[in-house]
Amino acid sequence: MGHSHNHGHDHGHTHTHNANKKALLLAFLLTTGFMLAEAVGGYLTNSLALLSDAGHMLSDAVSLGLSLLAFKIGEKRPTSEKTYGYKRIEILAALFNGIALVIISIYILIEAIRRFQEPVEVAGVGMLSIAIVGLLINIGAAFILMRGDTSENLNLRSAFLHVLGDLLGSVGAIVAALLILFFGWEVADPIASILVSILVIVSGWRVIKDTLHILMEGKPRNVNLEAIRNSLATIPSVRNVHDLHVWAVTSDFPTLTCHITVEPGTNTQRVLGEATKRIREQFHIEHVTIQIEDTEHCHNEDHCHT
Repeated sequence: MGHSHNHGHDHGHTHTHNANKKALLLAFLLTTGFMLAEAVGGYLTNSLALLSDAGHMLSDAVSLGLSLLAFKIGEKRPTSEKTYGYKRIEILAALFNGIALVIISIYILIEAIRRFQEPVEVAGVGMLSIAIVGLLINIGAAFILMRGDTSENLNLRSAFLHVLGDLLGSVGAIVAALLILFFGWEVADPIASILVSILVIVSGWRVIKDTLHILMEGKPRNVNLEAIRNSLATIPSVRNVHDLHVWAVTSDFPTLTCHITVEPGTNTQRVLGEATKRIREQFHIEHVTIQIEDTEHCHNEDHCHT
């Protein structure tokens, strides 16, 4: 019987982590600065579209700050109590961000419906000016975050979706301001708020779903369990692969464990080495734990042929 426990984090992972942190910090500073200006502007111009955008930007500032804090805490070393360290805090931050997106958007939706019943006069020129500046700020923040790993890292992706929601909010506010200025359509303000809120709710729900999948130890979506099982089964002397589990500690930290049954007299170290190599090279999973069992020591036949 043999055991293998291998894990590694290359320089590329560290480089990506640092790039993610730097992107978050710059986006946080940009967003927080303008959020204050937009909240005041929305209040002065009576624009719900601007206030909804400022509300999203407030949630952005909080979520970006939380994401940044999560990255920082996630760097702490593992302890005897927390053997994986604090990496999963990134997923908790992403979950909080997703919930915040949905709650703020629902509030804006309710407020917009009220405005249909009781229309409010909106200062179109002021609204347009602030919305244009907001759009430029959001484009800058989105561009900065895109330089990080928004496709793989859930924490960064949730922050990016916040900013994207704000970018849409700014576009909506600009269109509404133009309709108010040229056609006097005050109703354009709440309509823009509703459309943006619905889009943001959809994005927020996706983040919540993805984070819950990780917290429930779900299989990473890009991992094919059958392909892993088939690859390991073709190693010479391997009789069976069972108890195969793949989950993620955080979005960019997949983990694998499995049992491999081999023929009696097999060089278990050779099988361990080949199995670990295949999992790393073919499936890009670095954190691997494998237990080797030979058919003589496998007392539970049903278990060994699962």
